[in-house]
Amino acid sequence: MPVRVVLADDEPLMRAGLRTVLEAGGAVEVVGQAEDGAAMLACVDAHRPDVVLVDVQMPGVSGLEALRVLCRRPDAPPAAVLTTFDLDDYVAEALRVGVQGFLLKDAEPDALVRAVLDLAAGGAVLDPRITARLLPRLAAGTPPPGPSKLADLTPRELQVLRGLAAGDSNAVIGERLGLAEATVKKYVSALLIKLGAENRVQAALLAQGWGLT
Repeated sequence: MPVRVVLADDEPLMRAGLRTVLEAGGAVEVVGQAEDGAAMLACVDAHRPDVVLVDVQMPGVSGLEALRVLCRRPDAPPAAVLTTFDLDDYVAEALRVGVQGFLLKDAEPDALVRAVLDLAAGGAVLDPRITARLLPRLAAGTPPPGPSKLADLTPRELQVLRGLAAGDSNAVIGERLGLAEATVKKYVSALLIKLGAENRVQAALLAQGWGLT
């Protein structure tokens, strides 16, 4: 079954182009389109997608405002900001509200499709052009881990945490470490509790700030 996506952007031509790119290979299906944040939330309610892609700057209810609402839901699908803006402040705020990724609209078609598949599989995705600049900046204000956090992690948990820092999905981490995907998921859940992180993106930011790359 293709990954079902809701796409929110205020420009009809951009939505049409992105839909063409995403659906070209058959692995992704755009099941809903929205021109603003309010319509995006309605589309999510109507279609129950696997992934949501949202532009940050839209008239009326902005993408960021809608994401704040969406990401507070216990059953929220993974969401990523999809925009032409690569400004650090937009990325930082989007990640703080709980999105799983930040993608630029001019990314290569294969990269966009791969990112959607990674999001559906539980991965965190950031465009390579901003990852190196953004993550250290966001993590810079995070207190050092101290003896009580990193010392409590097992060697395997540290390996999994490094995978999170790289934005890898559970499947990719499992393949690298020779673990079942379900086992990786359990490690990730344990890591979030031990680190006090709300999601895998925050855990990745912590790992980057602590030099676990």
